[in-house]
Order: sequence, then structure tokens, then C-alpha cells
Amino acid sequence: MTRYIITRIIHAIPLLLGITLISFFIMQMAPGDYFTKLQLNPEISKDTMEQLRLRFGFDKPLIIQYFKWLSGVIRMDLGNSFVYQIPVSVLIKERLFNTLLLSIVSIIIIWFIAIPLGILCATHRNKWIDIFLSGTSFIGISIPSFFLAFLLLYAASTTGFLPTGGITDAEHSSYTIFGKLSDYIKHLIIPSFVIALANIAGLMRIMRSNMLDEINQPYTILARAKGLSAARTTYKHVLRNAINPLITIFGYQISGILSGAALTEIILSWPGMGKLMLDAILQQDLYLVMANLFISSMLLIVGNLFADVMLAMADPRIRK
Repeated sequence: MTRYIITRIIHAIPLLLGITLISFFIMQMAPGDYFTKLQLNPEISKDTMEQLRLRFGFDKPLIIQYFKWLSGVIRMDLGNSFVYQIPVSVLIKERLFNTLLLSIVSIIIIWFIAIPLGILCATHRNKWIDIFLSGTSFIGISIPSFFLAFLLLYAASTTGFLPTGGITDAEHSSYTIFGKLSDYIKHLIIPSFVIALANIAGLMRIMRSNMLDEINQPYTILARAKGLSAARTTYKHVLRNAINPLITIFGYQISGILSGAALTEIILSWPGMGKLMLDAILQQDLYLVMANLFISSMLLIVGNLFADVMLAMADPRIRK
């Protein structure tokens, strides 16, 4: 297993380099840059503009700029933000925890709800519970997350039952430990539900389909013929094979939830990386955008590595 993990890590290095290289050059292909906008300010002289370009290395060829940025990343230096004039790592650190908290809570909700519901639908195929949950899942898939976010935001602002933005109340520091935990949970309910709804519906449908495929396999019929109970056959043999494709999906789901969280964060005023990334793109804050892309790529690669390891543990044939 250790050799398998090391091999996967080695394979991930050129992938990460390729992602950052392509992202860097695509960003540079956009018309103008951050300093082009500064030229519209009559109070900034041409000499000041040239000094800024020299300071950030924009007088060098693009490939030199990329390797300079890459060497900084290796030294754990993500560069300085053009707009905020502070290290990018400081900005990221303030927002990354909030985004990861929202994403992790959403993933936990998705998997702990979708998998049991998918199994329930498959084991009660064409019965009222399957028809009801399948119909509900189609509704969940068809509702855009941003529309649901606006609906819940309106409901929360009208009823006042849940907070409409932020991660904590203004009086959070004066709360007890349980009060602070309750405050976090209240602020997490709406954004995590918005992210989880469509993903629960989709994952439940996949789990149901996988279970039905495995139930009709010859080994399942043979196990029942030998006298194994339906429950033992389902949960010991069918479930183990049906869940393998979902483990693969897990790695991609991490990146997908992060991108979905960005829109939810903007609408619901969640202080995460979504709004920071949007502002950085609009203002062409190159190093801040690159840091966001680099971290997202890292999370995608780590998520896929984690999924591959879990898949290898579940199915020893993969390690060969």
C-alpha cells in the first residue's frame, strides 16, 4: 500500500505543474492586466507604473515570470496581492478555513444521507418509498443551487429564525462554549443545505442504480440460492461492490463542492474563498488568482489520492 501511495504522489507532481502552467498563461492572455487599470488614474505617473511592473517582475518574459512564481511556491511564498498589498498567504489563511468548514460539513451531510437513501430505494424497488424518494430526487436535481439559496435567504430574512449571512454573530466572543458551537451550527444550516441538496439527489440516484445492478448479478443469485438471507447478501456482498464507483466519485466531488460553494458563499455572504476569488479575477490580481487555483488543484489531487487509497483498501485487485 505504501508503494502504491508513493507512486500516486509522484504521478500527481507533473499534473499539478501542468495545471499551474496552463492557468498562469491563460491568466496572462486576458486583455490588459492590473496595472493597465491603474493607468486610468491620472494621479499615478508613468514612472510609478514602471516601478510597479519592475517590482512584480512584469518586465520579464512570461516563462520567467512563471518559474519565479513557482520557485516562490516551493519556498511557501505565494507572492503579494496587487490590490491588498499584503502576502497572498495571509488573505488565503483568513478565508480557507471557512470554505473548508462549509465543504466538509456539506460532504458529511451528503454521504450520510444519500448512501442510506440509495440503499433504501434499491431494496424497495418500485414500492411507494422508492417512487417517493426518486421523485423527490428529480426535484432536488432540477432546482439550481443559486435559486435555492435566494429562496432560503428570503425565508430566513422574513422569519428571522436563522441568520442570513456571516459565520458567527457579532456577540460570538461573549458566548459560552456551547453557545459558540450553536452559533456556528445556525450559520452553517442554510449554506450547507444549499450545497448538499443537489448532491444528495444525484448521489442517491447513482447508489440506487449501482445497487440494482449488483443485485441482479449471478453471484447474488447464487448467494441467495445457498441460503444467505437477503439482508446479509445485500449488506455484506452487494453493498461492498456497489459502493466502489462512489468512492471514485468522492475525489471529484471535493473539487465540485468547492466550486459550488463559491457561488453559495457569494449569495449568502459566507466569508470564504468564493468572494475573494471573484474579486481577484475581476481585478486581475494575478498572484491571488494563481494561489486560489493552486489550492483548488491541490485539493482535487489530494481528494482523488484519498479516493484511490480507499478504493485500493476496498478492492485489493487495484493494488496489483
